[in-house]
Amino acid sequence: MLGFLDTTKWLRQFLIRVMKKQTLQILFGSLFVCSWALAQGESKTNTELFEEANELYRVENYPEAIRLYEKIEHSGMVSSELYYNLGNAYYKINEVAPSIYNLEKSLIIDPQNSDAVNNLIFANRMAIDAIEELPTTFFQNLETAIVHQLSFDQWAYVSVCCSILMCLFFLFYYFAYIPARKRSYFVISILASSLLLISLLFTYKQHDRAISSIYAIVFDEKVSVKSAPLSSGQEVFEIHEGLKISILDEVDVWKKIKLADGKTGWIPSESLKVL
Repeated sequence: MLGFLDTTKWLRQFLIRVMKKQTLQILFGSLFVCSWALAQGESKTNTELFEEANELYRVENYPEAIRLYEKIEHSGMVSSELYYNLGNAYYKINEVAPSIYNLEKSLIIDPQNSDAVNNLIFANRMAIDAIEELPTTFFQNLETAIVHQLSFDQWAYVSVCCSILMCLFFLFYYFAYIPARKRSYFVISILASSLLLISLLFTYKQHDRAISSIYAIVFDEKVSVKSAPLSSGQEVFEIHEGLKISILDEVDVWKKIKLADGKTGWIPSESLKVL
């Protein structure tokens, strides 16, 4: 009798443990499904917000369109098209710095966005400062014309495609029996390997440029550039809203900047916005 009672008690405890385990599994499964559903709903909401913002832009309600575009940006779902539309909306209400800033952000994501390139030219015309760039060499112009046309991510994709082509045609060459085809496959594989090396070089250069070069847009209407990172420092020149600058160094709340014409100086960090 005691053995039967002990067995019954053991079975009851076992069933309780199993039910608790199943309850936890159901609970975690429900939480996962709810999280997935919320994520899907958020993605759908951002798509709807983008379409609504575009409609507001079309009816020339630019402030409200800007509010919705920036709401999408704060959610983390950014794209070249989002920054392009945001820059255009700011341009329509004559906001120089935000317009230039967002068009530049659009080009960082997609350097081949020709519409953003053209609109950035118009936006830069609203800026007061017209800085003449230092003369560039033939090789620097060539690098700009070729390497800078794609981001380092896009050059990396090109490298992957070239590596696949190289391996594929090498296999064709290896298993081909007709001499003419073997020669053709061999030549194509050599060309693909050459393109692979070139694209890898371009990827490295663009990655190095993205890391080492830090740019920003001046947001204050007028900024006095100092010779040292001090409020009492001597003013060396003056810059204005919308100017694109390069950041060289940082000390406390000051940043050392460089203009396209080679001039350098220090300005407060709050006067600019890093791209």
